[in-house]
Amino acid sequence: GDYFKRDAIKYAWELLTEVYKLPRDKLMVTVYAEDDEAYDIWHNEVGVPADKIVRIGDNKGARYASDNFWMMGDTGPCGPCTEIFYDHGEQHWGGPPGSPEEDGDRFIEIWNNVFMQFNRDEAGVMHPLPKPSVDTGMGLERISAVLQGVHANYEIDLFVNLIAAAARETSDADMDSPSLKVIADHIRACAFLIADGIIPGNEGRGYVLRRIIRRAIRHGYKLGVRAPFFHKLVPDLAREMGEAYPQLVDDQARIMDVLRQEEARFFETIEHGMAILEAELAAMAGAGGKVFNGETAFKLHDTYGFPLDLTADVCRERGVTVDAEAFDAAMARQKAQARAAGKFKMAAGLEYEGVKTVFHGYTTLSQEGRVTALYRDGAPVERLLPGEQGVVVLDNTPFYAESGGQVGDQGELSRGGACITLFKVADTQKIQADVFGHHGELVNGELAVGDVVAAQVDAAARGRTIRNHSATHLMHKALREVLGSHVQQKGSLVDPDKTRFDFAHNQPMTAAEIAEVERRVNREIIANAATDASVMALDEAQKSGAMMLFGEKYGDEVRVLTIGSSKELCGGTHVARTGDIGLFKIVSEGGVAAGVRRVEAVTGEGAVDWVQTQQGLLAGAASALRAPATELPERIGQMQDNLRALEKELDRLKSKLAASAGADLASQAVDVNGAKVLAVSLDGADVKALRETMDKLKDKLGSAAIVLASATEDKVTLIAGVTADLTAKVKAGELVNFVAQQVGGKGGGRPDMAQAGGTEPEKLPAALASVAGWVGGKL
Repeated sequence: GDYFKRDAIKYAWELLTEVYKLPRDKLMVTVYAEDDEAYDIWHNEVGVPADKIVRIGDNKGARYASDNFWMMGDTGPCGPCTEIFYDHGEQHWGGPPGSPEEDGDRFIEIWNNVFMQFNRDEAGVMHPLPKPSVDTGMGLERISAVLQGVHANYEIDLFVNLIAAAARETSDADMDSPSLKVIADHIRACAFLIADGIIPGNEGRGYVLRRIIRRAIRHGYKLGVRAPFFHKLVPDLAREMGEAYPQLVDDQARIMDVLRQEEARFFETIEHGMAILEAELAAMAGAGGKVFNGETAFKLHDTYGFPLDLTADVCRERGVTVDAEAFDAAMARQKAQARAAGKFKMAAGLEYEGVKTVFHGYTTLSQEGRVTALYRDGAPVERLLPGEQGVVVLDNTPFYAESGGQVGDQGELSRGGACITLFKVADTQKIQADVFGHHGELVNGELAVGDVVAAQVDAAARGRTIRNHSATHLMHKALREVLGSHVQQKGSLVDPDKTRFDFAHNQPMTAAEIAEVERRVNREIIANAATDASVMALDEAQKSGAMMLFGEKYGDEVRVLTIGSSKELCGGTHVARTGDIGLFKIVSEGGVAAGVRRVEAVTGEGAVDWVQTQQGLLAGAASALRAPATELPERIGQMQDNLRALEKELDRLKSKLAASAGADLASQAVDVNGAKVLAVSLDGADVKALRETMDKLKDKLGSAAIVLASATEDKVTLIAGVTADLTAKVKAGELVNFVAQQVGGKGGGRPDMAQAGGTEPEKLPAALASVAGWVGGKL
């Protein structure tokens, strides 16, 4: 509202010609054909020659459908725009905007001012906006290219150096490689996302980040890279952009760690997927197939995370195409199943039309309320009878309905003044945002819509729950202090027994970090500070420094909870003072997803019980090892040393037995077309023993194809080995897959050594007996 066309145009021209010092004769502008005001400003006030101003009309087949008229949709704010182009010179092909050659590389748009001055109604009529505005767009990288005297965005210094770094890590000398450009572009995007607290995941922003990372890795894979490399570009990016964005330097180690772990996981995915893919292709080759099963391609994509384009690339190298229609059909079926599951979940909800529930549970655990609705088996009813399970809706309640990670309250409903339990409440859930459903069973009398009942929350269960909930807030703050500000809540569950907290962090917590978090939380508990909960406007809460969940939607008014040094938005129930928590103890820490850790903790009597249980276990271990508790680490270390020595001796004996078995088994080999073929089962042998026996047999037999197996009640382990002189005709991967398919499995591997498994040991003898014939067919 402070300025419009005249000032916007003059500001743009001043910045480009006086600050950036771009030659005026290199600039050309466009305006909407009917925007005489913009044309006059450019020509008469700025002084741009008429032959440097191009009027662009409705060039897209409809009224106002123009490159120089912006609309957000069929209706809504819209308006003409004016663009500024830079002329890179006659050495580049292309014509000015509006000409048949406008798509060439000579004239490049570097600035765009959209003048939002109309509102288009459903009839297509343009109405002037009471307060027009300007939306400015500038191509930062395009401006950089112009100022640096280069033509393409990827030729600016930032990208040239990142492309060189990508070439270094991929050993690719072609600096014009599209894959190198993708990698250079993506390291920038990924590093900034991680610096902002995003971690790779399977939903939302995390999923976007994961896809960007994996796209970069796939391009590295195309260039022949088979190990994590992408994270090694972070120091190069920090050198290029760290001065302007110091968080890249400050967070460099963490960014590299997040990327390295994600890369390692994806390369494992690729390796596993390649084994399955190779086995399928080997089976196809034997049958002469040329079209890869789309269902299998979808399984690789959906179950194993193996990219479809990588499947297609590998198939293309073998002269095989992927059945894209079958892949798309499988994808469509999965989406339909997901939608159906979602609809079922929604249909399971209870329909309610009535007054909202007023919650009194912040200040009291007992409250009189009137029954406004009853449900049995998901359907509304007028009354409940003894023994029937159902849901009771009250107009007033002290029961907290599950929300924000805190479970719903338990308790009972009774007749006012009778003190006889009428309805046992096992859980409280929200039917709608402000309608609470009390789930449970009628144990006495009858309950009808309109009845007035006394609602009483289970005080002991609520007490344990609020201790755990309040401790969660203190723990969240302590985690951010100890591990870093990147820690963000990813989920929580607070019930009477424990608190479970999921948070963004890309590596396991150390024992020292866990101890420090416990120390900080218990220090807050000892301080016994009063808890404060205040309802305020959202912007006021933001100004107060209250922590908010990233990406969460909040209303205009929010509840801010201050407990100790923690300040967060929270609608849950809490202790009056931090000292009410009693004692805090973390009992477990582990990973639940890539980049997400989970901590479980107990408080109060639960923490005391846990500590006493651990002390009992420690005392029992000390007694069993006949050593004081203080000497247990040393005594256990001695036992581990002894165990390792025994395992080493066992391995030596197994190797000796394998060598002996190799000599005995060699005599069982049969001659097939000039080569030795052996297929036998070694009872009780593990994979290592099978491999060692295989090596001995290959050395002893010379030219041979060998299959060794080991079976248990429900599992078959297979190893195939082929000597180098035969691998041109007989491949171990194909051989082991041939046997594995007969025993309910699959497998694959190198031409000289491959491994597989199966689930039908009863079919193993017949499968081994078929090996000689299969090898003979290949030779």
